[in-house]
Amino acid sequence: MIEIHGSCDPQFERVRGAFAAAFERGDEIGGAVSVVVEGQRVVDLFAGHADEARSRVWKADTLVNVFSTTKGMTALCAHLLSDRGELEFGAPVARYWPEFAAAGKEEITVRQLISHQAGLPAVRELLAPEALFDWEVMTAALAAEEPWWKPGERHGYHAVTFGWLVGEVVRRISGKSLGKFFRSEVAEPLDADFFIGCPPELDARIADLVQGPVEVGEGGNLLADILNDPTGMTAKAFNNPPILGNVAMSREWRAAEIPAANGHASAAGIATIYGALANDGQLAGRERVELLSPNAIDQARTEQASGPDAVLPLATRMAQGFMLAPPEEPCGPNDRAFNHAGAGGSLGYCDPEARMGIGYVMNYMHFGPWLVDPRARALVDAAHGAL
Repeated sequence: MIEIHGSCDPQFERVRGAFAAAFERGDEIGGAVSVVVEGQRVVDLFAGHADEARSRVWKADTLVNVFSTTKGMTALCAHLLSDRGELEFGAPVARYWPEFAAAGKEEITVRQLISHQAGLPAVRELLAPEALFDWEVMTAALAAEEPWWKPGERHGYHAVTFGWLVGEVVRRISGKSLGKFFRSEVAEPLDADFFIGCPPELDARIADLVQGPVEVGEGGNLLADILNDPTGMTAKAFNNPPILGNVAMSREWRAAEIPAANGHASAAGIATIYGALANDGQLAGRERVELLSPNAIDQARTEQASGPDAVLPLATRMAQGFMLAPPEEPCGPNDRAFNHAGAGGSLGYCDPEARMGIGYVMNYMHFGPWLVDPRARALVDAAHGAL
């Protein structure tokens, strides 16, 4: 029997049950879940190990690479600028980033960019592996790139390019890199353990990633699509520049700012941010933090596109930088709750109607025909069931 550590309000025991059940099934090596309701942390649980050999126990402050769960934080930075009147979503991206107007992109709006409608999920020219860590190389390549489809007519998941695209808009307006802007404007004011660009002193806290099961569904197999056409748009969206071997556990990866994919966080850190968004910026025992106004939160979670995705073999439902659960794959009872999941299973979730934020992280990477991992959905359902 796995030992579950941390705290859990008695009302939310079913969350503990769902979390423990995943370990008992062998679906976890190490992980954590945190739930914040009306500014109060009601669940903060962790268990298991931070490495495949099970030699390092998972601790309350363990961090792990949360991959695309990072995109929610990148989107939040853009919404902060919009809420302050410094960014207009309806404006052309080129207003803030003039070089972006090349190759017929002069009319692409920030709203299209942040909602995966800009047609820039990949760079056609093959890039060297080291380009992954070079902000100037990647933003210059994207500024020169021609859209893969007419912007606004389709949507397709910008798996890695999203971070450079939205991050460069944030940088041009704020004068700060995305990671530094996020740190100073979101993570530090909330005391949230979430980093986009990790200094070496954090390495001892970071869990190793472990390859887990891969499930193939009726909707298709992303890996097969890439292998069948390694030079196609989908392959390049995920692997140009190539992400080689165990690069996601390297010091270079951790140090870089790749704000679509390399955020490192704890479950508590994720829940702190989404819990504050769900509760008008208020957390128990802290001064109210100015995150987003109710109007800005409404804008952030307003559907912009839905249906078959041009990149993923799934239907997706896009808000402005956040994901909404499509009818085919509900996540919680409220279809206006917004989230962003990450490769392998992590999740950040916000339901303003329930005034609830949830963070879930793990190191046993599951892949399958879903947007939100079944382990995370079970925790969301358990949390809602406890309300």
